[in-house]
Amino acid sequence: MSQWTPPPDDSLGRLADLRVSYDAGTLEEPDLAATPLAQFRAWFDAALAVGLPEPNAMVVATAATSGQPSARTVLLKDVDERGFVFYTNYGSRKSGELDANPGVSCVFPWFAMHRQVVVVGRAERVSRAEAEEYFRTRPHGSRLGAWASRQSTVIDGRAGIEAEYARLQAEFPEGGEVPIPPFWGGWLVRPVSVEFWQGRESRLHDRLRFVAAREGAPLDDPASWRIERLSP
Repeated sequence: MSQWTPPPDDSLGRLADLRVSYDAGTLEEPDLAATPLAQFRAWFDAALAVGLPEPNAMVVATAATSGQPSARTVLLKDVDERGFVFYTNYGSRKSGELDANPGVSCVFPWFAMHRQVVVVGRAERVSRAEAEEYFRTRPHGSRLGAWASRQSTVIDGRAGIEAEYARLQAEFPEGGEVPIPPFWGGWLVRPVSVEFWQGRESRLHDRLRFVAAREGAPLDDPASWRIERLSP
């Protein structure tokens, strides 16, 4: 295996010189939709329209009861008046932290459009019926992978997990049903705030935030949200 060597132009030493001028658009109050759900869907549709890679990828940040934060990228699989839904192993680090401390933040980093969406809220497990309905839509290999992996646990190498995957392929061949693992399911993030960030020149960004009047406010009810402008 070859050893990595730094690039000859010392680009890592020029991090302070790396910058982008954010001039792709603006976000003014009259342009904002009446609800966070409508505004998110409008921006998400725009991301799809320009061919942004994996626009449903979001960074989910959780924190242990000790206060130590952790973050990772997951895929948004549903959004409605309740909030934002993603799926994972309930034995993973993120799930363990959410079980102990449901406070959570999610970031959609749409850099190519000079946009971000920042969600802050509380997480709860989705119903088993909802998780089962989604699980049936996953590709066959992904369903087997959910069984094969004990996410976030330390393993000696790939051999064991690949052997388990092969065993599952024999037990649940392509075209047949694969039951949902008992340790796998979804999380619903119910927002208390949703911020829409549009990059602007000279770092004077537009930041408009919907703030819920109460916990569990439906994302499609204009009366349940007030709008704030944040200093960049």
